[in-house]
Amino acid sequence: MMQLFRRKAITELVSEDTNSLRRVLNAGDLIMLAIGAVIGAGIFGAIGTAAAGQIGPDGQIVRYGAGPGLVFSFLLLGGSCALAALCYAELASMIPQAGSAYSYSYATLGELVAWIIGWDLILEYAVGNVAVAISWSDYFTTVISGLGVDLPLWLTTGYRTALLSFDPGVKELIHTAPKIFGIPLLVNLPAFGIVMAITWLLLRGVKESVRANNIMVIVKLIALALFIGVGITHLQPANLTPFMPNGFLGVHQGAAIVFFAYIGFDAISTAAEETRNPQRNLPIGILGGLAVCTFIYILVGFVLTGIVPYTELAVADPLSHALAVSGFQSVGWVVALGAGVSMTAVLLVFQYGQPRIFFAMARDGLLPGWAARIHPTRRIPYVTTLVTGVLVAVGALLGDAAETYDLTNIGTLFAFAVVCVGVLVLRVVEPDRPRPFRVPFVWPVALSGVATCIFIMLGLPTQAWVRFGWWLGAGLLIYLSYGIRHSRLKNLG
Repeated sequence: MMQLFRRKAITELVSEDTNSLRRVLNAGDLIMLAIGAVIGAGIFGAIGTAAAGQIGPDGQIVRYGAGPGLVFSFLLLGGSCALAALCYAELASMIPQAGSAYSYSYATLGELVAWIIGWDLILEYAVGNVAVAISWSDYFTTVISGLGVDLPLWLTTGYRTALLSFDPGVKELIHTAPKIFGIPLLVNLPAFGIVMAITWLLLRGVKESVRANNIMVIVKLIALALFIGVGITHLQPANLTPFMPNGFLGVHQGAAIVFFAYIGFDAISTAAEETRNPQRNLPIGILGGLAVCTFIYILVGFVLTGIVPYTELAVADPLSHALAVSGFQSVGWVVALGAGVSMTAVLLVFQYGQPRIFFAMARDGLLPGWAARIHPTRRIPYVTTLVTGVLVAVGALLGDAAETYDLTNIGTLFAFAVVCVGVLVLRVVEPDRPRPFRVPFVWPVALSGVATCIFIMLGLPTQAWVRFGWWLGAGLLIYLSYGIRHSRLKNLG
């Protein structure tokens, strides 16, 4: 029991230079990474469901939509994430190491909690990226259709998607698709291809990946500016009434749906070990990126629900759909192209973050040693980058996006809440330790961060909680059978 809650000293975390990554990123790079991670599938995809709500196959309401009140959903999320971001900034400036919330938990709440968070972060990055890759594939097929190229449906639909779909045409694919040994060949080839392409780019090095991200961020901002510029000239006041058709319940459940959009700012903290002057640049990157993205989300949400009735937005590509309905098909196609580039950036940043979580856990002995190997010249965790790429690509090839969104949301919210608790614990047990960045009014801020995360989690369906429980249970079994016996902290002690 003592081993389960033994904390790793911050001095040891900070001084791990024998197997460390190369520091090449500045504050500007971090802000661009934040925009690359946050502005993606949420604003180009999930935002439509958050506004319109979700209807089940029996015609019953599964979740209420926020309608034009979506701007309040974004304010709620921005405020909640800001509380967590402040806590992230304090810990990141004190512990500038790869691993994000995993490393912070190890220093504040002990090994067992650190393992749980590390296992939980797989939901945020690897599982979440499966959903992003599938959404990318949807936009990709829209773009090439505009060029007159139509891929067979069985090459753009994963087996799980066909199995779970309510669309009779998609479900029929199980019987009509080509078969191999009697098994229907249902694969999402574009989703698989983009993940493997991103993996190849990440294996080239950090600076190359960041340059590619910066280019994609510029493209996505141009696409959003085009949408706002065209849409704001065609606002229909009637579409904004009633502003909150389902009251605060709709705002709450809309926030729970679109929370997926905000999880990317956490990825900035995984870059801590590759950031120059992390004590200064990490807080700027985390808080600055979140502020820019929240402003963009509010503006896009207002314009989107102002140009078409919110009830028409429950589609895979709501921004392009809204422009097409308003008579701007060509602009909608350009925005769809920008959405594809945008989601590519999200894939890049998330695929960047997950290997560094595995790397940090392996360096601590909680995962096999091969996962901590660093490329001798590029100084990147190349083994975990490749393994993560293959696993996510296969998941995207066969999986379904809808069943991963809620699981990703609940896992991320749980990690945020733990980070807020960790800040308070460290203020109590090590009050005199230097803090390059300090959370102002730490007790109300951190406790409010925990409370708002739990509140948003309560807006998720019961199924998400059940699956999350099973996921944590599986992780605990792995820790008890492998991690606890190979822990470097235990062996040093």
